[in-house]
Amino acid sequence: MLQIELADDQERVEDVIMQTVEKPLERSISDPLIIAGRTFQSRLMTGTGKYRNFEEMRQSIAASGCEIVTVAVRRVQTNAPGHEGLAEALDWTKIWMLPNTAGCQTAEEAVRVARLGREMAKLLGQEDNNFVKLEVIPDSKYLLPDPIGTLEAAEILIKEGFAVLPYINADPLLAKRLEEAGCATVMPLGSPIGSGQGLKNTANIQIIIENTKIPVVVDAGIGVPSEAAQAMELGADALLINTAIAQAEQPAMMAEAMKLAAQAGRLAYQAGRIPVKSYASASSPLTGTIQ
Repeated sequence: MLQIELADDQERVEDVIMQTVEKPLERSISDPLIIAGRTFQSRLMTGTGKYRNFEEMRQSIAASGCEIVTVAVRRVQTNAPGHEGLAEALDWTKIWMLPNTAGCQTAEEAVRVARLGREMAKLLGQEDNNFVKLEVIPDSKYLLPDPIGTLEAAEILIKEGFAVLPYINADPLLAKRLEEAGCATVMPLGSPIGSGQGLKNTANIQIIIENTKIPVVVDAGIGVPSEAAQAMELGADALLINTAIAQAEQPAMMAEAMKLAAQAGRLAYQAGRIPVKSYASASSPLTGTIQ
């Protein structure tokens, strides 16, 4: 008799689950990422650098489900190794290009390269693409962004009609200044570019998320899916992950893992985690127990 009742309960639970759990795509459509008035379903952005070949890059971008892909303008313009023909290697009718100013050491350089990036996007059919990932990095060893140069370049580009997505240290005060200047997002680093160290600036990223009204995109340092999920659990709006995917032994497989981690982290953030306690709390009921 007890077994029959348990079986009936199990069937009812399964029915409830089937009725209430939406498909992942349906959840993403009802919870889009909006940047500068443009809507995206994926909260994972990827890059085009560091892949062993274009085929691995194409497979990985497809597996990631991303809709925004960064392109280093200077490297494409100069046909740097690994970037020859990159602009033509992807279908830009399906992917939104995010030109970036990688390699720029000053605000002046970054502004000039951003303008080139906008023209490159137009040549590839994205006439209304005014996005730019702003990087001003004079430090060649640790690749840390210059806060003063970044703010200077952002102010110029915003006046020229760009939607500026600035790459910054996890500095809450700088993030607020960039938001006030009119940036479309802020992109604090989790740890140095390509280091795979994960989130080393969790406290500051949390402050940025709590105090910023524009999307917060955690960029750089994420090495494994658990770190991607952690960033999204904090309340980040999106992630940009390149090296961890491109340099993985199986890039496409890692891209899919990062996609699932971003989705899981977002759902966990929306669900609301339980409070952290210093003592135990029984999960089984303390009443109605069998005597």
